[in-house]
Amino acid sequence: MNAFQYRGNTLYAEGASVDSLAGKYGTPLYIYSRNHFRQQYRSLSKAMAKVRPLICYSVKANSNAAVIRTFLDEGAGLDIVSGGELFRALRAGADPSKIVFAGVGKTRDEIEYAIREDILFFTVESEHEAARISECAKKLKRTARIAFRINPDVDPRTHKYISTGRKENKFGLDAERMIKACEWAGSLPNIEIAGLHMHIGSQILSVQPFCRAMKKVKGICAHLKSLFPTFRYLDIGGGIGIRYRPDQQELSPELYAKTLIPLISELGLSVVMEPGRFLVGNGGILVCRVQYIKDNPFKKFVVVDAGMNDLIRPSLYEAYHDVLAVEKTRAIIHGDLVGPICESGDFIAKDRDLPAVKDGDLLAVQSAGAYGFSMSSNYNSRPRAAEVMIDGRKALLVRERETLKDIVSREILPVGR
Repeated sequence: MNAFQYRGNTLYAEGASVDSLAGKYGTPLYIYSRNHFRQQYRSLSKAMAKVRPLICYSVKANSNAAVIRTFLDEGAGLDIVSGGELFRALRAGADPSKIVFAGVGKTRDEIEYAIREDILFFTVESEHEAARISECAKKLKRTARIAFRINPDVDPRTHKYISTGRKENKFGLDAERMIKACEWAGSLPNIEIAGLHMHIGSQILSVQPFCRAMKKVKGICAHLKSLFPTFRYLDIGGGIGIRYRPDQQELSPELYAKTLIPLISELGLSVVMEPGRFLVGNGGILVCRVQYIKDNPFKKFVVVDAGMNDLIRPSLYEAYHDVLAVEKTRAIIHGDLVGPICESGDFIAKDRDLPAVKDGDLLAVQSAGAYGFSMSSNYNSRPRAAEVMIDGRKALLVRERETLKDIVSREILPVGR
């Protein structure tokens, strides 16, 4: 589903014109398509139906309460990586028994919070972490379920910052060590060995890395299942890639399922998945307004009111985001699309053909539904953008634009010298 299309010469988000939304809510503005989110979830659920997975939406991709609620209404669980995300999940109405908690640096407070709420299981990154979870569970007189994360040393052929399954990455344990860790942790008090977890990276456009990783863990799963009667989950992570560039092809759920289901089915384990970007990435845009067109002897710059504080992916990953004029034009200019932040790295598009726009025109940055607002900041003391969700013709303001007072609301000004 492409929720953002032209009607005549005007860009629409489902049934609402982007121009009217920008006029009402201001810019920069994140706009999300609720029906895109639903369709992505349903397509993945349908493709994987044979193994009846618990699809846990990865909250870090987009943590807005309305986005989380959309997936909960579809029957999703949630993948969280912090106590803050657990709070968001419960506030949105999540069932704790459908929450999995990943991340390499869980604090005691976060662990105890999750144990009290009785989440499904913790993804465990090290023996030290397993021991800490055991201590916290013993203190609370509860049992904590854990799934060690295996690092299968598979190259996902994605950006190095979002590759997580190679031996040099900080995530998980190698196969030999992971088996020993499970055998050791099985004797810890108040701990239940619930399963195994793997996640090899993000934005993967080929099914082959998933296939190679799955083949590496099959035998390990069978071994651990024979050792622990409580071993019943295989968490295969996320990472299914989407289309950012015009020449890219999204990894289809059908191909993904066709390749992995035969490998998974043999194990007789309950399957957990953790998609994030696949569900929300192409369901969001960032709308910005042109402030200036600036020329120098070497280059043309289109200066807009959205910057790296609003969308850091281009600066952080050199990520590509397609850019459309809200009022369609066939004219093209070549140059950089940049923001107001005082950094040379503040750009949205670099050395690209861009729509020929003028001061006051609106641009829509595509594929901004994942890791857009959730990675935004107040750098340069800029208020964070508003967020709007479109459901058909209905527009819902799901986060108000921050004010200058919001930025300083937690600061304390010392009195006197």
